[in-house]
Amino acid sequence: MSQAAAAAHAPLNNATVAAARATDLSKVYGAGETRVVALDSVSVDFGRGRFTAIMGPSGSGKSTLMHCMAGLDSITSGSTRIGDTELTSLNDRALTRIRRDKVGFVFQAFNLLPTLTAYENITLPMAIAGRKPDQQWVETVVNTVGLSGRLGHRPSQLSGGQQQRVAVARALASRPEIIFADEPTGNLDSRSGAEILGFLRDSVRELGQTVVMVTHDPVAAAYADRVVFLADGRLTDELLEPTAEGVLDRMRLFDAKGRTS
Repeated sequence: MSQAAAAAHAPLNNATVAAARATDLSKVYGAGETRVVALDSVSVDFGRGRFTAIMGPSGSGKSTLMHCMAGLDSITSGSTRIGDTELTSLNDRALTRIRRDKVGFVFQAFNLLPTLTAYENITLPMAIAGRKPDQQWVETVVNTVGLSGRLGHRPSQLSGGQQQRVAVARALASRPEIIFADEPTGNLDSRSGAEILGFLRDSVRELGQTVVMVTHDPVAAAYADRVVFLADGRLTDELLEPTAEGVLDRMRLFDAKGRTS
């Protein structure tokens, strides 16, 4: 990692500046001969109002890192924070509340309820929480992702790209502190994928959202402000203001090291 990049993203003194933070985060599965170290003392910050991509070879710990930082998976040691809240100190009820109120999720499987309209799917998390949607904000989000003419449609009446737009809008609608997206374009064609990435990019630039995305695609990573690279469960490098070519070059280095190790 270059000195300039390290300085730009060194751990911050004020915990509230980062939307999410991992410090010496380790995740181990199994024991003895079946023991697998998925994450090995990872420390990383995700700044507010930034779009960060997480990349690395298969099995490098990308999704595990995201799941641990989002409170979807437990950790073995270290700490994780959303804003200034330490997740490892929370009981199950408090952790559920944090995930509901402060975190948005976008996954490649869409995860929409087939019996609900697009609007009902978008506002479902708030309905479950017993909160009324901010109609002006929901309208802003819907317009941002281009769904204003599809709110009364059910998922079966929408294309894959439109369904993923609903999933993005659902993640944005409750104004979470951070959105985690795990391969959000993995089930989409290139055109629909580009639209979704553009919407995520716009949510950062125009709505001030924070987005962390796991991806294997250099073109997708190029939409981000910053790419962090994992290998063998460790944070190994990062790239600021990435291009698809620059990301691909870094990934080729990982492949070359893997062949010679």
